[in-house]
Amino acid sequence: MSKLPLNHRHTWGGSENAALRTLANQNTPTRVMGLKLGRTPVAVQAQAAKLGVSLAPSNQSPYNRRRS
Repeated sequence: MSKLPLNHRHTWGGSENAALRTLANQNTPTRVMGLKLGRTPVAVQAQAAKLGVSLAPSNQSPYNRRRS
């Protein structure tokens, strides 16, 4: 069985929500966010959805469209 994260089953605080928003704005991968916040990637995704924060990378064009 794997080791549980530091904040397992603890509620999200205001500073953690702010950190989540900051990391999402910096296009940080979900797995890295989880490591920095002491949460699982699934918990990060769930909290982002609850807050209305998009985790989609803003620097990639959709459908592999490239301008030439």
